[in-house]
This record gives sequence, C-alpha cells and structure tokens, in this order.
Amino acid sequence: MKFGLAKSCAELVAVICLVGCGKDEGQFVCVRADSTVTKQSAHPLAVDNAAVGKYAANSKSGAGYFYDDVLEYRVWFHPERGAAPLNRDHDYYVAFAQYEKAEELSKSSIGAEEPLVLVRQYEWINEPEPGHYVVEKGNRISEWKVKWLDGSKRSPDSIGEFLKHPKPADESNKQSDEEE
Repeated sequence: MKFGLAKSCAELVAVICLVGCGKDEGQFVCVRADSTVTKQSAHPLAVDNAAVGKYAANSKSGAGYFYDDVLEYRVWFHPERGAAPLNRDHDYYVAFAQYEKAEELSKSSIGAEEPLVLVRQYEWINEPEPGHYVVEKGNRISEWKVKWLDGSKRSPDSIGEFLKHPKPADESNKQSDEEE
C-alpha cells in the first residue's frame, strides 16, 4: 500500500515537471498555479483567474512603460541556488492571481526570486536608444518587476502625455526591452 502511494506521488511529480501548468516552451515550466484570491491586494489582481499558470513560460522581459492587464504573478525557482529540482536542473516558477501569495512563497522558499508580474500590453513605448521613443501596438506579454506597476496602468491619454513630457526610467526603475 505504501509503495503504491509513493509510486503514484512520484508519477504525479514527474508529470508536473514534464508538462507544467501551461505549454512547455523549452526548459522553463510552471509547476503549480494558485488562482485564488483571499483578500484585498496592494497590487492589481490577475485579469482572468482561470488563465493563471497557462501563459507561455518564455516572455519578453521589462519595457514598455505602460501595461494594460496583469496576467499573473510569478515566483521563479533556481535549483542551483538550493530550490528543489522539480524541473530537473532547469528553473521553474509558480504562478499566482494575487501578489501577496506570491510574496509569501518567495520569502519562505530557498532558491526563490522576488515575485515578478506578467503583464499584457496592447500599446506601449519602445526605447530602441536612450531618449528615442517609439509607440508600438499589438498584443505583447512581458515580465516586469512588481514595482513598475505603480502609476503605469495605461489610460487613453497615457502615451500621448508621456511623449509630451518624457521621463526616462532611472537606473532603479530601468525597463529594458530584452528577450529572455
């Protein structure tokens, strides 16, 4: 009986590691998703709780100055820093609909990063070189530092006002446009 239960648990862990929460896009996977919300949050909640954990693991990193939707908060784990090797020796993440739950896991886990936020941008600002701003449109998904959310929700006037009075991101709030 104990052997059967242990074998079932091991098989479940193997499936989670291989499949993840969403589609496997290379070596990174989501190993768990928490779509619940338990209280008010200091940061926006995910726009669609049912989709938390189902977005592609790979995304752009940073950039844009403005966001349209918060998709999920992610806590990335690194086995080389002591995290459990749930994705062999590759990094993995846990997805959340609410920031505070991500922060709690991040602070209580070995090998975990601070939470990042996955955002959707329908219109954003590209800065191909310092001080040169280009308005872009499309459907872009990007991982941001959580602190970049404050004051960055796009409104109908946000980009036009920014272009009239551009404020480059300082080094502590640098939003670069990189591929992960």
